[in-house]
Amino acid sequence: MNLKGIAFFLIVSMGSVACGDDADESPAGETTQADIVDTAAEAGQFDTLVAAVQAAELEATLRGPGPFTVFAPTDDAFAALPAGTVNTLLLPENKATLQSILTYHVVAGRFTAADVTKLASVTTVEGSSLAVTVSGSEVRIGDAKVIATDVEAENGVIHVIDKVLIPE
Repeated sequence: MNLKGIAFFLIVSMGSVACGDDADESPAGETTQADIVDTAAEAGQFDTLVAAVQAAELEATLRGPGPFTVFAPTDDAFAALPAGTVNTLLLPENKATLQSILTYHVVAGRFTAADVTKLASVTTVEGSSLAVTVSGSEVRIGDAKVIATDVEAENGVIHVIDKVLIPE
C-alpha cells in the first residue's frame, strides 16, 4: 500500500471512530454507568429487590448521587423467606417496615470488596451495625454470605448476598 493509501485508510478509520455510537459516552467521552437501581434491574437477579425499593419509595434516593454500597439479596434470597413474607412487606401499610429492611442493606459511601474485608463492621443507613466476617475466601455481612462483589454503578457499588438481612 502506498503512502496515499495509508493516509486515506487512517482518515477513513478516524472518521468511523468519530461517527460511532456515543450513546454510552458522556460529553467528555467517558463511559457512563447506570445508577444502583438500573444496574440491579439490568442484572436480572434482583427483580424482587427492585420491586421492594419501588414499593418502599426508596427509588429516587438510590438513583441520587450517593455514593452507596448496597448488599443486594438475590431473588432466590427473597424466595427463601417464609411463604407470604414478600407479598406482606410490599403492602402499603408495611412501607415503614420495608424501608427499614431495605436501608439495613445500604451503607453510605462506596466500599469495594477490598475495603469491606478490612472492616470489622459497617453502619447501615437504617442505623444499625452489621458485622463483617472474613474466613479464608468467604466474606459474610451479618449472617449473609457475599456471593459476588464490586458490581459497579454510577453512584455506588453492589455486593451480592445470599440472604435477606432483617434488622433486630
